[in-house]
Amino acid sequence: MSLSSALQQARDGGEFDSLSQEIPYARYLGIGMQRDDRGLIFELPFQEKLIGNHLLPALHGGVVAGFMEHSALLHLMVEQAQNRLPKTVDFSLDYLRSAGAKNTYARCEVTRQGRRVAHVQIVCWQDNPDKPVAAARVHFVLEDIVEDKQSSDANPL
Repeated sequence: MSLSSALQQARDGGEFDSLSQEIPYARYLGIGMQRDDRGLIFELPFQEKLIGNHLLPALHGGVVAGFMEHSALLHLMVEQAQNRLPKTVDFSLDYLRSAGAKNTYARCEVTRQGRRVAHVQIVCWQDNPDKPVAAARVHFVLEDIVEDKQSSDANPL
């Protein structure tokens, strides 16, 4: 499946799994997404391989950062009107508390989107959305999605 068709399925039918599968790191992390009454919510299911500190245990900080950045990227791809590929320009993350060995969630808010640039804020939590484990901001430059006609596995990400 192409990235464009997976994106169309996500927008039209709420079939988000195929979109996550088109992005290699999102697929590796197992990022899931669904829509609730407040918008899109992203889930990072706990996996032992994601532990960074086995003494606590706690998720690796890079995993939390990657999950948040990819949540913002997926959010922007689904919510924008055109098929534009967000490419990260700047990512800033504040770790607020340790992310334990459990499922982790994120919600994104597009604070500004122009024709070429978008700014997204992300909040990440585990048990309680009012007690976030991290907060982040990301700027994306938006480019047209170009599909590789020779390979259905080709992916610009």
